[in-house]
Amino acid sequence: MTADAAALCLKAGNAAILRGGSDSFNSSGVILECMQEGLRAANLPAEAMQRVPTVDRDAVGMLLRMAEYVDVIVPRGGKGLIERVQNEARVPVFAHLEGICHIYIHADADPKKARQIALNAKMRRTGICGAAETLLIDAAIADDLLGDIADDLLAAGCALRGDAASCDLVPAMTPATETDFYTEYLDAILSVAIVENIDSAIAHIAKYGSAHTDAIITESATAAAQFFAEVDSAIVMHNASTQFADGGEFGMGAEIGISTGRLHARGPVGVEQLTTFKYVVRGAGQVRP
Repeated sequence: MTADAAALCLKAGNAAILRGGSDSFNSSGVILECMQEGLRAANLPAEAMQRVPTVDRDAVGMLLRMAEYVDVIVPRGGKGLIERVQNEARVPVFAHLEGICHIYIHADADPKKARQIALNAKMRRTGICGAAETLLIDAAIADDLLGDIADDLLAAGCALRGDAASCDLVPAMTPATETDFYTEYLDAILSVAIVENIDSAIAHIAKYGSAHTDAIITESATAAAQFFAEVDSAIVMHNASTQFADGGEFGMGAEIGISTGRLHARGPVGVEQLTTFKYVVRGAGQVRP
């Protein structure tokens, strides 16, 4: 992350102040020294890349209040760090607190696609922010399809926590609590719920989701268009695994993080998202009446 963050900021024309965790403090320091050496070799100011020279957490609080010197904060780390930054920062923040991502299987889904995507979205890498944490499926197809999807996930070592209707169809599920649907597991655990229709699915996502990444599996262009229009997440997908929520997969190269905010940048934050714009007006003596 040290190299990615510093390089992205430099490419976007920004200076970077890095603050690594205590477990990587020495390693990130060596990486930064190498990058500063490269800057000097390119006749660029080495000071364009700096780091906070301490692991003292009070230093984080100071940075969050330095609005005169810092234009944006990008927290990368655990939930506690990101919550603190979002609560205390006096400068703009690019961050997501949680990745409570949904796979919604619509009544017009292709069963093969639904099974493949559900398995991949949860189990390819369970610890990333784009991993699916909740599976929603229309009641109209749950009898025929949910059992197969559950078998795939269970065989891969995934624990399932379902609502009452899901548990009735798949006895191997553990009953889900309300808290489960608000939980980013980052583990081989998946919440499951049967919904009445697409409107119910969208309402569920609005209530429990974190505006990160949500996907609909359907062969209906109309349903996909409604999902795209009404799900207010940074990334919405149609017939694709939520594990594609990544700057590299979007063709952006490295990313500095994924933003679920409502201003300027949403989704993967790469070089373009680390830039803003200004208006340049060239006149020839015009005055406004």
